[in-house]
Formats: sequence, structure tokens, C-alpha cells
Amino acid sequence: MKVDLSKYKNLHYHPGPLWKRATWHFINALFIHSFLPFSQLKIFLLRCYGAKIGQGCTIKPGVNIKHPWMLSIGDHSWIGENVWIDNIAPVQIGSHCCLSQGVTIIVGNHRYDKVHFDLTLHPIVLENGVWIGAKSTLLPGCYLEEQSVITAGSIIKGKIPTNEIWGGNPASFIKKRTLL
Repeated sequence: MKVDLSKYKNLHYHPGPLWKRATWHFINALFIHSFLPFSQLKIFLLRCYGAKIGQGCTIKPGVNIKHPWMLSIGDHSWIGENVWIDNIAPVQIGSHCCLSQGVTIIVGNHRYDKVHFDLTLHPIVLENGVWIGAKSTLLPGCYLEEQSVITAGSIIKGKIPTNEIWGGNPASFIKKRTLL
């Protein structure tokens, strides 16, 4: 057997009404993914489309968010320039988290072992105080416990324990995080 993408179907996946997805596409392009530096406007628009965003958050220019109604961000978290949140399933970001420049969050994948390339969805959770280094990628199903750190350019899969620093491709344990 060979992969046959002509028979690919996503019948089980319903990310929201077409009107909502279509209008969000334009809002995202014009205001969120743009060069505009105004976090409060971005947060207002994200909330209008169902995102749950706490107080004191910063959203830098160039951020791209697929479905805000599947996004939750706690208080005082920072989303850096050119972060891509491909949240076709829920993404939960805790309080006091930092997603550095160019971070990519991916919650969906395809079954390489299925002829029709079936879609799979695995939510991502970042607990409070997590720091993701620049140009890192979080793969579907990641769960980062409190105060964990991911070094720049890392590929993360699975669960990262509390107060641990991980990095590399594939990521591995580096050392414990100690806050002074």
C-alpha cells in the first residue's frame, strides 16, 4: 500500500464555524501577525475570538495564532516575536511563561502508518513559569511542568519535569533549574 492523499478526510475535526475561521484569518493577518507593537489591541482581538488571556501579558509583533478559541494564557506571560502557535487543538500557557522569538507550537500531526494520513491531535500544556528558548519547537502532546526551561533551538516531545532544563535535538536533560 501507498499513501493516498486523495482520500484524506478530516470528518471528525471541527475547529469552529467557517465564518469564525474565515474572519479570524483576516484579523490575525492584519493585527496579530503584523508588525504592530500594540499588545493590548492584540489581546482585545484574541479575547473577542474566545482566547482566555490573563492580566499583564505581552504579545510581540509577528505572532501567528491558528484558533484563538483554543488558546489559554495566564497572567504576565510573554509571547515573543514570530512565535507560531498552530493550535488546532487546545494550548494552555500558564502564568509568568516566556515563549522566546521564533518558538513553534504544534498540536497536530498525521499518522504515517495509515494510508489516508489520518490527523491526530494532542493538546499542549505549559505550567507556570516555563521558559521556551528562541527557535524551539514543541511537538504534539508536550507537557512542561512548572519552572521548566527549554534551551534555544530545541525540539521537545513528551513531559518535562518541574525545575529542569532541557535542550537539543532530540532534547535531553541538562541540569536542574535553581532560582536565586
